[in-house]
This record gives sequence, C-alpha cells and structure tokens, in this order.
Amino acid sequence: VQLQASGGGWVQAGGSLRLSCAASGRTFNTYAMAWFRQAPGKERAFVAAISWSGGSTYYADSVKGRFTISRDNAKNTMYLQMNNLKPEDTAVYYCAAGDSPTTSESFYYWGQGTQVTVSS
Repeated sequence: VQLQASGGGWVQAGGSLRLSCAASGRTFNTYAMAWFRQAPGKERAFVAAISWSGGSTYYADSVKGRFTISRDNAKNTMYLQMNNLKPEDTAVYYCAAGDSPTTSESFYYWGQGTQVTVSS
C-alpha cells in the first residue's frame, strides 16, 4: 500500500483543516488506518485511528471532541477533520496503514507527511 497525505497548511487558532490520505492498491479496506503527528523536537505521537470498516474510531485525549477521523473505502481515502485548532497542534501529520487500530506498533505503511501550522 502506498499512502499520500495532503491538505495541510497554515491556519489561525480556532480554525479548521481537513487532511486526506489517498491509498493505492485494492486492499485498502482490509487495513486499519491512523494519523500520527510529529512536532519539532518531539517524537511522533498517535492522533487518531479507524478500523477497516470505519465502525470503530480512537483518539488521543488531546484531540477528542475537536478532530474526526473517517474513511471512504470506495475512494481508497481516509480523512482527518480538524476543528478548533490550537498552536500545539502544529506538526507534520502522517497517515499510516496497519493491522490494528488499537496498537500503534501495528502500523507499517506510512505516507510522506503534510505540515500543519497553527498560529496564535
């Protein structure tokens, strides 16, 4: 599976962005998908994950209530709707595919990352 993340950009605090992750291959709907992010000087961190069917979603506490993960298996695409963005959300956002939405270590396909910058 090859993953291509897009949709990043610059936004003021309180604004919104929607990230997309387009996947190649016919097996997209067999993978759990997730978003991770890496801020400058910090390790990569889990943001949100979704099961292969889209029926189960999981979020880091820091984004609950503000971010929504979703997927469209017919379009081989995953999304991350980010609302009420905060400066601490500034990071490079990566999409990933793997076996389990509840185990960060199970994600082994990675996209190239898209930069999100939130100004105060």
